[in-house]
Formats: sequence, structure tokens, C-alpha cells
Amino acid sequence: MSETILVEGLSNAEFFERHAAPGRIGLFGGPELINRMINRAQRHLTDDHAWSRWSHAFIFQGRRHGGHHWVIESDLDLHRKHIRLGVQENRITKYHDDEKTTALAILDFGLTPEQIDRLLAAALEQVAQRTRYSLSELAGTAWALRHPEWRPRTNLLARDHAFFCSAFVRHVYAEAGVDLVPSVNEKNTAPEHIACTKLPHTKWLLVRGELPASRGLIKRVKTRLKKRD
Repeated sequence: MSETILVEGLSNAEFFERHAAPGRIGLFGGPELINRMINRAQRHLTDDHAWSRWSHAFIFQGRRHGGHHWVIESDLDLHRKHIRLGVQENRITKYHDDEKTTALAILDFGLTPEQIDRLLAAALEQVAQRTRYSLSELAGTAWALRHPEWRPRTNLLARDHAFFCSAFVRHVYAEAGVDLVPSVNEKNTAPEHIACTKLPHTKWLLVRGELPASRGLIKRVKTRLKKRD
């Protein structure tokens, strides 16, 4: 059985401090145009065509020397003259800005220590191999989102040694023996697929503001929490 817990009154940093842990999945959403485009592209996954809240997914690696939490993710990192396109390690402070990161979720699937070790080892292997970020596969996934019959099939633009964010998360979880979305091909996996996985888990949700089509979800969560109190 899954449980969604709406968290209010915390900064992003405080949210991570309470709920981040090795092997858990993070989901991100923000107000920038590229994030809104990804949100909109996932509207085909719901019957009412509501936009997704999520535009990025990553894995929590844990706390290192120095006290910082780190994540492993496949991302496009453009910083001045330095460009990283692919699987990488970053401090969680990347997502501390409350204005640029307006929606966060942390998913805990209750993995065993052995599963967490296998998952992180698989993720770090992709870092070591400098696995690329795949824009072409992202386009193939966009096609599959619009055409449901293609979602279980091989991504039309699949490449070797390449993943976009949610496909990377799906891959390393599979290495730990956990298939998050059995009905969807690994490289057609969108962040919304992970958010809506049917596997039992606990989800902590922090949202500032709302996408217009997403108000129902927040209302239901608030109502549920009031009833539990």
C-alpha cells in the first residue's frame, strides 16, 4: 500500500534534511519554460490531460564528508563555460532555491541495504562510464507519450550508453531488482510514470503554488491528512 504525505512550511533544504536518504528517488518541478514544456508533454498520461507536476528525476546518493547530501542524475548542466551532458553527481544544494524549485517529491520504496548498494553501484558505474544525456531518446519518448501503443515498445530513437533523467532512474532501479513501471519500456519512461508507479511506497510531497490542472491532487491529499488527524 502506498502513502502520500503533503509537507508544508519547510524550505527545500529542510525538506531534504528530513526525508532524503540513499536510494530514494527525487522528483523536481519548476516554473522555467523548459520545465513547463516537459510538464505539458506528459499530459497524455492522464485521462483528463492534466499537466504533470514533474520535469526531472534523480537518485539520492546520501551524505558525504562535509555534511552535504549528494544526488546522481542524468542532466544537462550548463554553468558558464562548463558543460556536462549526462550522468553526474551533484550536491543537493542544486535544488535548494525555493523560487526555482517549486515542486519536490521524495519516494521511498523500502529497499533493503543490499538493494541500495546494488542501485548506487549501478548509478556510479554510469557516472564512471560518462554515460551521455540523450536528447534523441527524449524525442522518442515524446512520440510514445502521444501514442500509447508505443510505450511498451523500444524507443524509436534509442541509443547505446545514453539516458535521459527518468530512464536513468528506471535503469538503476532495475539493476536492484525493482521494476518501477513494468508496462512501459525503460527508455520511454517519463517522470510522471515514476510519480504514478503502482509499487508500494511512501511519497513526501512539497509544492509551492500549483499548476492549474493539478489542484485536485493537492486537495485530496489535504483532505486525507485531515481525516487521519
